[in-house]
Amino acid sequence: MDLWEIERGLQREGYKLLAGVDEAGRGPLAGPVCAAAVILPMGLEIPGLDDSKKLSAKKREALFDVIGEKAVRYGIAFATSEEIDSLNILNATYLAMNRAIEALGVIPDMTVIDGNRNEGIGFQSVTAVGGDGRSANVAAASILAKVTRDRLMCELARKYPGYGFEKHKGYGTREHYAALRALGPSEIHRRTFLRKMH
Repeated sequence: MDLWEIERGLQREGYKLLAGVDEAGRGPLAGPVCAAAVILPMGLEIPGLDDSKKLSAKKREALFDVIGEKAVRYGIAFATSEEIDSLNILNATYLAMNRAIEALGVIPDMTVIDGNRNEGIGFQSVTAVGGDGRSANVAAASILAKVTRDRLMCELARKYPGYGFEKHKGYGTREHYAALRALGPSEIHRRTFLRKMH
């Protein structure tokens, strides 16, 4: 697996400063969506770097610190559950991604967006399906976004006890649905995601 495949191709086309962007938390019933943008030194090898979904929580935590130290720049941003409800999840994801790119403090020549849609990105961008397995910058962004969001959900679990956010991070598990039925939605639940709930 070549994690620099996409970046090398873009460099051959003349793009120099390349960022990878990914998000975590599109599917949960509660909490924000988190996006990260990362610019790694070209060709940097980070042992164990991979799509965050393929890594254990412990491995992601360890890589989070390594990426933070070695990245040229990185930015992390959120779109809130209120923004998700008012804009819809796709547009709220774009909002979080644009905020993360802005947080880099430099404008990349090209950003690689994980997935197959980028029409809401306000920067020069290309999409990469399975980008977190083909782009080192996207893989790094997937880890920063996932770890940041998981940590936030553990903090929110203390603020909103009884829902089990520290376990399921807001995803729709059986336990989470049971808590919703017992307690009703909290301030950080996405109302538009609960419409299908009976």
